[in-house]
Amino acid sequence: MDRPNIVLINCDDLGYGDLGSYGSTINKTPVLDRMAEEGVRFTDFYVASPVCSPSRGALMTGCYPPRIGFGSFDGSRVLFPGQGIGLNPDETTIAGVLKDAGYATKIVGKWHCGDQKEFLPTRHGFDSYFGLPFSNDMGRQVDSNPSDHTENAEARRNRPPLPLLRDEEVIQEQPDLRALTERYVDEAVRFIRDNTSGPFFLYFAHMYVHLPLYAPVGFVDESENGDYGACVAGIDWATGVVLTELKRQGLDNDTLVIFTSDNGSRLDNQGGSNGALRGKKGTTWEGGQRVPCIMRWPSKMPAGVVRNHLTTTMDLFPTLASLAGAQIRSDRTIDGMDISSLMIEDNPSASPRDEFIYYDENDIEAVRDRKWKLHVRKGGHDIHELYDLESDIGESVNLFDS
Repeated sequence: MDRPNIVLINCDDLGYGDLGSYGSTINKTPVLDRMAEEGVRFTDFYVASPVCSPSRGALMTGCYPPRIGFGSFDGSRVLFPGQGIGLNPDETTIAGVLKDAGYATKIVGKWHCGDQKEFLPTRHGFDSYFGLPFSNDMGRQVDSNPSDHTENAEARRNRPPLPLLRDEEVIQEQPDLRALTERYVDEAVRFIRDNTSGPFFLYFAHMYVHLPLYAPVGFVDESENGDYGACVAGIDWATGVVLTELKRQGLDNDTLVIFTSDNGSRLDNQGGSNGALRGKKGTTWEGGQRVPCIMRWPSKMPAGVVRNHLTTTMDLFPTLASLAGAQIRSDRTIDGMDISSLMIEDNPSASPRDEFIYYDENDIEAVRDRKWKLHVRKGGHDIHELYDLESDIGESVNLFDS
């Protein structure tokens, strides 16, 4: 099999019900809906954590967060600016594996696996980096309500400015976040144009739809879902520009494009939706960890297919390595599994994965085995709840005692 170019698009806090192909009737996502029609849409696709940093670390390494020291961070659930910890430079990442196999590698957008130089993307297999090292809410909040003089509001306004990095250097402080996605798209397009001879790996990690929302002005008036809908439309537009550029360069058939999210929506009455799923970002209910995933590779993958097989972002590591003919170090235990058969075959057999563990920091809170999900712990307390996810996606009927 010819080695594909790879574009991995990862959104921030995009919920299971935020796209038209996943049931949204309020957000406009024509590009992504068409991508689902032209590729494979996964219904049971999970992230390894319901919050940012551990989810992204798992995506990069193919490992559950506790295995790579990403269960918690000095008592915090995610990494914060200035912490002297991050993804260990000795870890093997998908970018590093692909780089060793001859791929050009670039990340555009949010990293959130450590903001000190030794933890930045350029130390983890990426040739180049353009983006924010952590979440957009961790910098100075210049749009905070000026009439709000509470201690928390003043603290947000007085934070250090948000840094925009190129490789390992800060090139701008407090960039205009309403225009940042457009700058990300420009970087992505330039990278594609510079690597038409391939192969390349582009990791496009959106700022959207993490709060606070900095809606792109051009989409606000047409949104039926306020600023949130405008941000989702911005994601859809950006995806369309990337797909169009691939076609323009004659790379469309040779490029695998993967679209997903780092965790579920936080809801918070801001416009996000996890569809029929229970729970939200930060929880180990389905709404926290089951996310959209759409894949498209015209020359190899079937079109208009829906897969209900159990799959995870950790599976992308061994899958992409396999498709690229890359070698994974034998001294590493990888929790991900090769799901290329689910992507490429018309009628694949059962998923190579039967089980999935739901972690809250370093604690196991639930386990899924095929269609069954058992909750054993929540908020530091033992519980006993069992759900049939095939018939009860909303986890509403506890079958433990029956």
